[in-house]
This record gives sequence, C-alpha cells and structure tokens, in this order.
Amino acid sequence: MGTLLSRQSCQARLRSPEGMSLAEFLYPALQAYDFLHLHQHHGCRIQLGGADQMGNIMSGYELVTKMTGTDVFGITVPLITSTTGDKLGKTAGNAVWLNRDKTSPFELYQFFVRQQDNTVEKYLKLFTFLPLEEIDHIMEMHAKEPEKWGPQKRLAAEVTKLVHGREGLESAKRCTKALYYSSVEALEAMSDQELEELFRQAPSAELMLEPGMNVLDLCRKANAIPDGPSGYQKITNGGVSINGIRVTNPEAVLILGQHILKNGVSLLRIGKKNYYIIKWLQL
Repeated sequence: MGTLLSRQSCQARLRSPEGMSLAEFLYPALQAYDFLHLHQHHGCRIQLGGADQMGNIMSGYELVTKMTGTDVFGITVPLITSTTGDKLGKTAGNAVWLNRDKTSPFELYQFFVRQQDNTVEKYLKLFTFLPLEEIDHIMEMHAKEPEKWGPQKRLAAEVTKLVHGREGLESAKRCTKALYYSSVEALEAMSDQELEELFRQAPSAELMLEPGMNVLDLCRKANAIPDGPSGYQKITNGGVSINGIRVTNPEAVLILGQHILKNGVSLLRIGKKNYYIIKWLQL
C-alpha cells in the first residue's frame, strides 16, 4: 500500500477532481501477480512494456524478488504515438497490428508512408535494420528533395517487408497503385484477398453479364445509384468511375477489358469515396 500510494502518478490521480477508482489503484498489484505467476509456472524472468508501464513493471519486480528471491528484470521501450501525439493501442482504437487479418500489408504500408518528417528518422532507427550511416544519408537526400518523401517510402517498404515478406510488400504496392494512381494493370493483378483488404467497407455484388448491358444497368444492379432521373444524372454529371476511368454516358455498353477487367472484376466508384466491387460470373 505504501509503495503504491507513494508513487507520483497515484498521488496526482488522487488529487485530481476525477479521483482514482479502486480498479485503477489495484491494477499494478494485478499486473505484478501476473509476473509472479508467469515466473513460477513458466520461468519468465523479463517483463517488457512501454515507458508508461514503468510503475506496473516495478511492482512486479518487487513482488517476484520478495516472494522468490530470484533476480528478475523489467525493460521499457519508448511509446509510439500517432501524428497527433496520441498513444497507439487497442484502448485508443488506433492500433496497428502485425496480423494481416487486422491490418493488411497495404494499411501497414500506408501507416508508415504517412509519417511526418519529425518522426520518420526516429522510426527508421526503431523499426528497421538499416545502418545508421544509411539512415543519415537518406535524411540528407530528403533535405534536398523533400517532395519525394524518400524516408517515408523506405520506412514503409522496410517495415512491410519485415512483417509480411516481399510478397506482402508487392501486395501493398499493387493496392497503392490501384487506389491512388487508378492503375488498371494493378487492379487486374490483384487477388480477391487484396480487393477485400483494400476495400474492407465496400459492398460487393456478383452479377451475370447480359447482352447489351450498359453502365446504367451496372450501377442499378449494384444498388450504387438511386432509381429514376437522379441516378441517370449522377452518371452524366461525371460522378461515376469504373476501374478508375470516369464514365459520363449511361447508355455505354460494357466492354470486356475496359469496364470488366481480365480477372473478372469491376471497381465501381460513386462520388469520391464510395466503392463497389463487382465480381462477374461465367464470363
């Protein structure tokens, strides 16, 4: 009790208007018992955590050494924060995962390629195995040509390759070209998994290509535009793109290789951000 109450973080919370809940106060003791249990049953002697876990790790160190007399160790690492300075993690809802099902190679690549200049050098040193001399050279070149975003691209490539391998890096680059550069070649080369990862929130539909089927038919069958004149006008006003190419003629008949890619997919975009994935059957 005395040790917990003497900590500056605990005293600050107790003096604050919000106070401190019993669960929050007891958390260091629970984490300390975790360390003791892992040590006794699995031989764990090291606890690793972010810099904000120093107090909890110290509680574990004190409990294990007092109960067992064994030397154990705690290691803290610098906290990784977002561009706004917020802590990254599950609680904050902005965690970046190594599991592809939670964070795709494309999303991982984009997270690092969007880093600001004031963090990219630090991240190159933390997350890659590049020699320090090479990192210095990368930053020197960046100072001369900042518009190329050289350090960010190298950081994103190195981390994505480390986590997902060369295949994952190539996947991330294909998705980047397809989404941001409207590359038809990249879209055609994408697998179903990559399409699902790239457009996680996008509705998908499976359609049969009927003779004479046109752009208006496609949009309506995909439930991408409303029925009636407003949907027709949406196309004529340039609000619809197929595979990155804007279409303005609702009556244009769908053409294989243009509106329908070689992999049997059409990527329909309504407005700036609303995507629909169309998978064609029995082409």
